[in-house]
Amino acid sequence: MSVEVRIEPGRIARLLRRRGGRVERKLRERTERVARIAEREAPGSMGEYITWKVQDGPRGLKGVIVCDHPAVRFVLDGTRPHIIRPRRARALRFEVDGRVVFSAFVRHPGTRPNNFMARALRLGR
Repeated sequence: MSVEVRIEPGRIARLLRRRGGRVERKLRERTERVARIAEREAPGSMGEYITWKVQDGPRGLKGVIVCDHPAVRFVLDGTRPHIIRPRRARALRFEVDGRVVFSAFVRHPGTRPNNFMARALRLGR
């Protein structure tokens, strides 16, 4: 007596991607590793706002890393030169060389992009 077992195309891939399987464990490990690198690479306190998770996607499981810091877009994309004006006061107050300085506006030179998330993904491979 012979028994034939046929597995339809794509079935093996679906079995490997199911929750709790080997593929999910590896995906969790890599996603967590990349998230930890992103935390180290992030400027200032931005690393404290990084979270990660593994979720179902249209083609199986996917790892997702999110940074919820309010200024993350300005860091990732950079900024153009712009003028900073006071919102609730008549002047800006800051220190220069130990002296307190007041100004009606400041010409900010802009910032270069710092794509620490893409850098973390490259380093986490």
